[in-house]
Amino acid sequence: MTRTTPIKVITANALLEGDVVWLSHDGNWTRHLADALPFSDPEQADAALQQASQRHDEVVGCYLADMRLGASGLEPTHFREDFRRRGPSNYAHGKQSQG
Repeated sequence: MTRTTPIKVITANALLEGDVVWLSHDGNWTRHLADALPFSDPEQADAALQQASQRHDEVVGCYLADMRLGASGLEPTHFREDFRRRGPSNYAHGKQSQG
């Protein structure tokens, strides 16, 4: 059985709003996982993470998250990332109230 290298994306929390964000293709932060920049090369992912982690005036808590390509694009491989993209869980507001 061959093991494939997971796709990585860079995720963090927006400094002012606290929203989950992903690094996008244009180098900006996006609140939409579908717009995240995927990395298949671990060295490129690590280098991009180092740069993104220096953007202290925009985000906090940068890290690499594993993804896979699903029917509708990027999908988290771990429930934590799936949970994070849905927003806070203490009451229905924002992203949660939209279904």
